[in-house]
Amino acid sequence: MSSILFIETSTDVCSVAASHDGAIIFNKEDHTGPHHNERLGSFVDEALSFTDNHAIPLDYVAVSCGPGSYTGLRIGVSMAKGICYGRNLKLIAVPTLELLCVPVLLQEMVTDENALLCPMLDARRMEVYAQVFDRALREKRPIHSDVVDGDTYKEFLSHPMYFFGNGAAKCMKAINNPNAHLIEGIEPLAKNMLPLAEKRIAQEKFEDVAYFVPFYLKDFVAKLPRKLL
Repeated sequence: MSSILFIETSTDVCSVAASHDGAIIFNKEDHTGPHHNERLGSFVDEALSFTDNHAIPLDYVAVSCGPGSYTGLRIGVSMAKGICYGRNLKLIAVPTLELLCVPVLLQEMVTDENALLCPMLDARRMEVYAQVFDRALREKRPIHSDVVDGDTYKEFLSHPMYFFGNGAAKCMKAINNPNAHLIEGIEPLAKNMLPLAEKRIAQEKFEDVAYFVPFYLKDFVAKLPRKLL
């Protein structure tokens, strides 16, 4: 089994965790933010000191790659890349919306086999970043920047559909459908990245540390000539 450092900074919450042999062995969270520039460095130092003091060599760094806060993602990804360079570790990117589904599924908040999951991240006013999954985390609709009204998810609402994340509550009145359900209190946290990171390790799905960028820069960077990167 592997040892992984997890970094999550896509919203106001700053969190860092570490795992060994499939179990979380270190976890630190700050929910008073956004204080990523103040908290992340010290959280990472504590995590690295913990693993080093217990003679646990890290194999990978997993970082939330968005969508989410521009500043938060930039800080988190920069930290993750620096650790990978300094310790010669492989980099794993974990999509934030997929990460939001983990506690919903692990805590069995949704039991209907036909239910759909719609994690949402706030993008101000009535706009959200959202994605649609089934209970097996198979993507039913890719990430969109949605301006939410009564028709936005109409094609999916013949099934029970569960909305969560920091953009969900404001959308419920606009969606206004008996099959639409709100799950409150779901945040993207580093400790919940473990199953998604292990899945990517099994798939050998790693990022190029030199060229990796978070969600908000992907389209921009894709248009640049390689020699400029």
